[in-house]
Amino acid sequence: MTNLPPVPSRLSGAVDLSSLANRPQPGAPGAAPVAAAAGAPGAAVQVPSLVLNGTDENFGEVLELSQHVPVIVDLAADWAEESVAFTAVLQKLVRSFGGRFVLATVQAEANPQLAQAFRVESVPTTAAIVAGQPVPLFAGVVPEEQARGVLEQVLQLAAQNGVTGTASALDADAAAEAAEPVEKPLPPHHAEAYAAIEDGDYPAAIGHYKTAIAQNPADREAVAGLAQVSLLFRLQGKTIDQIRNGAAAAPDDLDAQLDVADLDLSGGHIDDAFDRLLTLFPKLDAAGKNRVRERLLELFEVVGLEDPRVAPARRRLTGLLY
Repeated sequence: MTNLPPVPSRLSGAVDLSSLANRPQPGAPGAAPVAAAAGAPGAAVQVPSLVLNGTDENFGEVLELSQHVPVIVDLAADWAEESVAFTAVLQKLVRSFGGRFVLATVQAEANPQLAQAFRVESVPTTAAIVAGQPVPLFAGVVPEEQARGVLEQVLQLAAQNGVTGTASALDADAAAEAAEPVEKPLPPHHAEAYAAIEDGDYPAAIGHYKTAIAQNPADREAVAGLAQVSLLFRLQGKTIDQIRNGAAAAPDDLDAQLDVADLDLSGGHIDDAFDRLLTLFPKLDAAGKNRVRERLLELFEVVGLEDPRVAPARRRLTGLLY
């Protein structure tokens, strides 16, 4: 089980969000207009939804909202299966508190200023904003009950800083949930893989995805899931410094370069990951070239074959092969 750092008893300004606080608002989707009068303890704040889309452009309104009700910030990536699953957990948790929180989900790669401000090194990364000030919570996925306990600590911190309002969007949220189609149940091996990922048992998840592919080689979701969980497994137990220092010290070590490409991609530096391996490719023997080719094909699956960065990298790889 992941050990979480304690939520601080007072606010910290370690993350600088000042550059995002006062920018003009272009009416971007997901903005969080505040309707309650400022300075009314415990007042209800009207928001379009308890779950908002945070962006570099609208985050000033999110900061304003945090003066009235604490905001949980989910820095995520919609191409990462683990991140998507954890966003759903955070949405469920935030709604279960009945308006005492608002969740702002930020696609880290599409919002580089926020990713830099929150020092995102991997997704998902979770933080809180209380009275305009950031509170780092945790990086990666944690069990639902553990996350609930941290949110309860955030409520205590918010109360200590006079942030005791509630967000009112019950009708809007209920209508949105009612309009959502009922999700189809996951195929058995996919469901077992998800459960294994939540338990941190990546080898078991890999086994379930491989079984699904063996039964249906055309199962694209299983292929993508296998690539994603394999990436997580390769990075498990390795530190950022260990990987980067190892690659810098051994520029001709293929394993070290494959590791740092995995790290770059997991942190959203997708072009860097592709370029590293494609630049290395011509220097390798036949066995090394085959390993790089296989790893690139796997990373293409992690990012998503429809991603605009994949096609140029694939063309470059084809040119190197032939």
